[in-house]
Amino acid sequence: MPHGHSHNHGQDCGHEATDVDHALEMGIEYSLFKKIDLDNLECLNEELEGSGKKVFKAYENRLNHTDFVQSDADEELLFNIPFTGNIKLKGIIIVGANDNTHPNKVRLFKNRPKMNFDDARSKADQEFELTRDPCGEIEYSPKVVTFSSVHHLSLHFPSNFGDDATRIYYIGLRGEFSESHYHGVTICTYEARPNVSDHKNESYDAVNRTIQ
Repeated sequence: MPHGHSHNHGQDCGHEATDVDHALEMGIEYSLFKKIDLDNLECLNEELEGSGKKVFKAYENRLNHTDFVQSDADEELLFNIPFTGNIKLKGIIIVGANDNTHPNKVRLFKNRPKMNFDDARSKADQEFELTRDPCGEIEYSPKVVTFSSVHHLSLHFPSNFGDDATRIYYIGLRGEFSESHYHGVTICTYEARPNVSDHKNESYDAVNRTIQ
């Protein structure tokens, strides 16, 4: 029960308030949530539609239990996370309750948009066995060589510590971000030179001949 362990949660995580510099540093490092294309983020098997997006938030809000995602039909959750550019993923933090709803494993897939649970049965790029972490103090480090150029990340949580449903309060992502320039470079060139010449019909015919 969330209300049943809330006082313990406060005691467990109370020391965070004394380390302001550390919290600020972590807040800066764990800012990749700002680079997620939230409009296109998907969370499969979420009990409440749209709740999966809300666990990607600022590090300082990781202990806020107002927003969370809980699984629906069973304990599985699958996040499809598109970014607005390329990231080099260096760290993951996952905050759940200090009970059996906390996920016990996460499986990472890179650059495989629109994954479903059948797709998630395939071999993951990396897996982590998770420890209950109600305070957000444990960082899992993906293989940098594998996750050095990621424009889409899928996170599959197949199970928890024994509950019927899985609940997650926060997913933090740390790493480097770079803009995607290879998409639309040609398009931008054409848009920057609108065809307003007197010969636009000739240009159109030339394009047609090229395509045909």
